[in-house]
Amino acid sequence: MWSSVTVTSVSEAAGRGLTGGGAVGMLGGTFDPVHHGHLRLAVEMRERLGLDELRLVPLEKPAHRRAPQAPSALRAEMIRVAIAREPGLTLDTREIERGGVSYTLDTLRSLRAELGERPLYLILGLDAFLGLPAWKHWEEIPSLCHLAIAYRPGWELELAHDLRDQLLMPHRNPAHAGESAPAGQVRFECVPPLDISSSQIRSTLAAGGSARYLVPETVLGLIRQHGIYACQAGATPDA
Repeated sequence: MWSSVTVTSVSEAAGRGLTGGGAVGMLGGTFDPVHHGHLRLAVEMRERLGLDELRLVPLEKPAHRRAPQAPSALRAEMIRVAIAREPGLTLDTREIERGGVSYTLDTLRSLRAELGERPLYLILGLDAFLGLPAWKHWEEIPSLCHLAIAYRPGWELELAHDLRDQLLMPHRNPAHAGESAPAGQVRFECVPPLDISSSQIRSTLAAGGSARYLVPETVLGLIRQHGIYACQAGATPDA
């Protein structure tokens, strides 16, 4: 059984000297657990988009999938230790603190109220972007943020371009054009992925295998300490 982990703040940006007026990115997910694929994507997109700060936002309860295996506070703590030495990446726990089902729209509204007119990017994979019409009040999203879509080399973008045009049509305004605006653009970035998944890591640990080099060592230490994943399946923890 895991011991208690406490979530201490909505965003750690202020404590890490990341309170400038530049662009901010949001990368959400279950992070069950956070792994090198998440972290590499975060670093890559922060550099490509020229973000002052990229916030990793662990959700509390998914709207369209089963609940995460690790408790919310532990997933947040794994992110915290994973990014401790990575400038520009911060942990934002507002979805955990809000409780209930986590809707991206609610988080974007909260971030927009906090950030004022600073540019805000929602970072999504191509599959998530194509599923956007199933999201809560998805048509409102371009009024709150830019979208930055990461896709794999060789993927076809025709459907994505059609959705982009459909999404942006009601929001087109020459007075608010360009990526220096707070919101309203869709940008596609070809990002070679690290072929790692959280489900793969959980399965590996449950089978008694090693997750070394799939997650940071600090994250692996927390997994061992709290007896999550492997121990729940009765297997020997990663060593």
